[in-house]
Amino acid sequence: EFSSWFDHIKDWYDHRHEFNFLYMTYEDMKKDLRGAIQKVCNFLEKHLDDKKLDTIVKQCTFSTMKATQVVNYEKTPDKSPENAFLRKGTFADLEKHFAEPQIEMFNRIFQEKLKDSPLRFSWDNI
Repeated sequence: EFSSWFDHIKDWYDHRHEFNFLYMTYEDMKKDLRGAIQKVCNFLEKHLDDKKLDTIVKQCTFSTMKATQVVNYEKTPDKSPENAFLRKGTFADLEKHFAEPQIEMFNRIFQEKLKDSPLRFSWDNI
């Protein structure tokens, strides 16, 4: 049985101090990949020198991952470009996938479900 995505996110976030849990969004990584990787290292209590960190940052860029067959599922049968596993590497483009009434409905539900939560997303109120 599936439940609401909002409930799922809120429940995990509410228990973040009880479990070994790192909260990070794709948008966080897009805005500051190096900082996001450093955050993961800190969470794992691992120190990387600048050279190793630079290597990981380069390997984790969207362009590198999109070009890597192990990551991009390029060999998947019947894969069409519009259904690619790694598409554009962007965010906040709901208007390209949903009609305005759908976006308005999502924003309304989003605001209602997360109004008492400290969680914020880069795509709030698109």
